Amino acid sequence: MNKSIDFGKSMDIIFIISSIVFNILVSFLYIATKFGNMELVRVIGIIVLFLIIPFTITLIGYIKEKDERKVIISLVVILFYFFLEILLDYILMIPFRDILALHIPYIIVFYAADFSMIGVTFDKNKKMGFVVLVAFFILLGCLIYRYVG
Repeated sequence: MNKSIDFGKSMDIIFIISSIVFNILVSFLYIATKFGNMELVRVIGIIVLFLIIPFTITLIGYIKEKDERKVIISLVVILFYFFLEILLDYILMIPFRDILALHIPYIIVFYAADFSMIGVTFDKNKKMGFVVLVAFFILLGCLIYRYVG
């Protein structure tokens, strides 16, 4: 069996699972925020940040496999989101969500990362692309629920 094919498929599986987990965890985070459970928000937020590990592993794997440039760039965008999140929430610890001039660029980076997850997944596996897309729509539904009512 070709080790290169196995390695590439392993990277794809790690990436896809991480993308699904990301969307589901952020969905839970929105629900916890709606109910004011800030301890749960903090725990979920930290768990989300640990996804930087599998996304970094897949970036390194895709670089080693000389994957397409759009895949590498998408991973860089995803990791940039994680570093931005760490910088704003855990290093600078500023209430950037209350500062429109900071929150809007943050939102743009967040959706660029999420769309990168969707795009790469569709590129790697069409069926799983739809699963990640559904997880993203769940995230959007939870975001809407957070602000409605």
